[in-house]
Amino acid sequence: MSLLRAREAVMRCFRPSLRQYEITEQQWRVLRALNSVPSLEVTDLARATFLLAPSLSRILVDLEARHLITRGADQRDLRRAIISISPAGASLIETVTPVSEAIYRDITSRFGDEKLATLQALLRELEDVASAVAPHDESAGKPPPPGETTRKKRRIPLKRKRSAT
Repeated sequence: MSLLRAREAVMRCFRPSLRQYEITEQQWRVLRALNSVPSLEVTDLARATFLLAPSLSRILVDLEARHLITRGADQRDLRRAIISISPAGASLIETVTPVSEAIYRDITSRFGDEKLATLQALLRELEDVASAVAPHDESAGKPPPPGETTRKKRRIPLKRKRSAT
């Protein structure tokens, strides 16, 4: 719970500026990830942004409708979509980034450079330890294969009709 409370406290600092530009936290994550590379396949983008495929799919539809991203087919496998940031998306990044960086600077100045560096190092270490305990499941977010389920099905007895004989 401590990690969730800390994340929420930090995100409260950023939400007003994101709202000002009419983007959500998740949309910002996607745009930042796409801004750092020429393009990404949807599965790789989901991994890079820590978003489940159904959520990412909805986000991409919205970003594409707003002309902030472009979607194309992978020339090696036409079934796969390749996502890139559009010029409008890159422009939005250029506009929002200075505001975001100012918020980071404010948090850092209040918390302290050294404490923040220590916290980041400890979080990386915690991530490594947790990954060793429970390796990342690449199938997370995907439905179970046919015939398998993640929970027991409850059987509901059917009422039988009585025959009139």
